[in-house]
Amino acid sequence: MATPLSSPMAALPLPRAGFWIRSIAAIIDLILLVVPFAIFVSFSAALMGISNPFFNHRAGTPLNQTLTEWGPTFLFLCACFFAGESWLYFALSESSRWHATLGKRLLGLYVADAAGKPVDFWRASLRFCGGRLLAHVPVLGGYYFLIDCLFVGLAPGKRALHDMLSGCLVLREGAHSTFVR
Repeated sequence: MATPLSSPMAALPLPRAGFWIRSIAAIIDLILLVVPFAIFVSFSAALMGISNPFFNHRAGTPLNQTLTEWGPTFLFLCACFFAGESWLYFALSESSRWHATLGKRLLGLYVADAAGKPVDFWRASLRFCGGRLLAHVPVLGGYYFLIDCLFVGLAPGKRALHDMLSGCLVLREGAHSTFVR
């Protein structure tokens, strides 16, 4: 004897977001992240005194003393700032009431767990670490990023590697949404 479903939507598949719409959302999010990053870079370079030596440097000449001294520290601080800024942006946004970053929200997308339920801050953080943070690893990160993107476009479930690692889905809003915003 068949048992009735608890709700008529229980049998409907979750509407997954595909490669192109996720790419557009990622570009919007990147633009939003670049603004505070550019401000940080500008102020940090000015405070460290490397702005003028950098802009006055000519290719093929030895680096100025200030650039030699502060350049590696400056680059390290910039990388840490961007990683931290990105992590907080994605983890806080995807675990918020919106369940999405601004880029995803504008395009009607949201992040959920494998059952279509909202994700908490730690799952959103795991999703970030399994994707965007790994993409920042020199050389290997670029390859990982390409493979991660290919999974969204080619895998039957439209899930990136970081979605699989964190047990998340990127879904389209609509009649099939399983939770209310």
